[in-house]
Amino acid sequence: MDDSGPLMAPRPDDRNGHCGWRAHAKDSKAVEDLRRRLKYFFMNPCEKYRARGRKPWKLLLQILKIAIITAQLVSFGLSNEMMVTFKAESQMTFRHLFLKGYKDHTLGNYALYTKTDVYDHIHHIINRYINLQNLTVSNLAYEEVEGEYTPLTICQVYYRSSNIDPGNDTFNIDPHIDKDCVSIYPQQWLDDNSLPTQVNCSLDFKRLLSVNIYLTLKTINLQTVRHHELPDCYNFNVKIVFDNRAHSGRIKVDVENHVRIYECKDWNVEGCYGKNDYLLLSFDSVVILACLTSLVLCTRSVINGVQLQFEFNIFFHAYYNKIVSWSDRLEFVNGWYILIIVSDTLTIAGSVLKIAIQTKFLTNYDVCSILLGTATMLVWVGVIRYLGFFKKYNILILTLRAALPNVIRFCSCVVMIYLGYCFCGWIVLGPYHDKFRTLAKVTECLFSLINGDDMYATFLHLRGKTYMVWLFSRLYLYSFISLFIYMVLSLFIALITDTYETIKHHQKDLEPVSELQAFIAECRDQPDSGRYQIDDGLPTCCVSPCGCLG
Repeated sequence: MDDSGPLMAPRPDDRNGHCGWRAHAKDSKAVEDLRRRLKYFFMNPCEKYRARGRKPWKLLLQILKIAIITAQLVSFGLSNEMMVTFKAESQMTFRHLFLKGYKDHTLGNYALYTKTDVYDHIHHIINRYINLQNLTVSNLAYEEVEGEYTPLTICQVYYRSSNIDPGNDTFNIDPHIDKDCVSIYPQQWLDDNSLPTQVNCSLDFKRLLSVNIYLTLKTINLQTVRHHELPDCYNFNVKIVFDNRAHSGRIKVDVENHVRIYECKDWNVEGCYGKNDYLLLSFDSVVILACLTSLVLCTRSVINGVQLQFEFNIFFHAYYNKIVSWSDRLEFVNGWYILIIVSDTLTIAGSVLKIAIQTKFLTNYDVCSILLGTATMLVWVGVIRYLGFFKKYNILILTLRAALPNVIRFCSCVVMIYLGYCFCGWIVLGPYHDKFRTLAKVTECLFSLINGDDMYATFLHLRGKTYMVWLFSRLYLYSFISLFIYMVLSLFIALITDTYETIKHHQKDLEPVSELQAFIAECRDQPDSGRYQIDDGLPTCCVSPCGCLG
């Protein structure tokens, strides 16, 4: 707002506009009524209760939400943990079953180097798949479609044609890719009571890009029974990849696993499992109802705040001939209500998805966990609002709000320097260091270095490289650590500290920091004075020069 002139100096009579407001402006009661309405709007729930005797329903509803949403998240988290654990252990089971000589510590380093090893491993996978029922200790079974087991499929992917002669430094290659597949049905070999020792699987390693083996297995996750949940049926689409795309003489082998979770066709569990499911669904419905009510109440409060902001803006321009600043306008938009609206929306969406998962219509646990987890985090962050009603606890909120603009501007400049280091480290050090191999890994590595994590290991892994790379890595790491730890972080902390000291100074002086607060401060009526019972005498809005809407 324009600070020139005294705040309460009324605007001279203007015959050409705002005649509706002028009529009220001449009456000091209209101004006091607006002050009283503004002061009531910015009161906390306890003060509003003393002022009008209205129950703080939103406050009570938020407290209830904290309890039920947290309970809902814990319930879903236990179920999600069992599902994720079962998938991870099944993945490890497939590696031990189908990868010859696999050890847990070889994860990510399992590779083959000779043709004999490749053929032996392919035959090992085939034999293990056919003899699966006699080997595994789990409840694995073949998938059966129309009375026939799903086959194991071996597909080789290779260049269409090639003539490579490294000795003469010549090659002739057609980069188009072809794919050949062969299927092996377990029922055929089980009926013959024999194992396929020889399979027609000839590989041209000079053209070979990869060998992909596909198989489908089914099982049931029985561990949920102990937690009074119905077991789910799982369909594992397993893919074993022999990766030869680099043609470096090292064929990397890995097991990929895609899971489909669905409701079992026929089940029978002794006990009241159906009743437990209905209780969970009823509890989720209560959560949705509570969040929907909170969403409506908070949305209404935000709308009322926006309307009051427009009314105050028109009044201030008509009576004081001043324009309300954007900082004062934003005071009417309660950020906590926006936070609650977002939290309620996420909770409702997550609860609906959770109900769909419990009824087996959907199985997207990850999306549901993200929605519910984020919603719960926002609900607990919202608790800070109620602590802010006490001046000693309000310092954190005021400091964060005041420092945020400066922090955003500061971080915008820092990000440019950070991205420059990221791209440089990725290009130069990526071929020599695992932590710089991809751009995502570089950002994570540099962020860890800013926080002082794993510094020595990062320096150590760059030893033994060429002298030029070694020298550049030292200059790169030393400059980055010195710049960001000793300068950037220090300046960042200084911004927060300076804002904190400014807030403490204003709290001690008890001076209004904006013209909106100065205008409201002239209202001396206490919440329990009884003056807030009737405050609707002022028109709610003036939208035209000579008309007011009552």
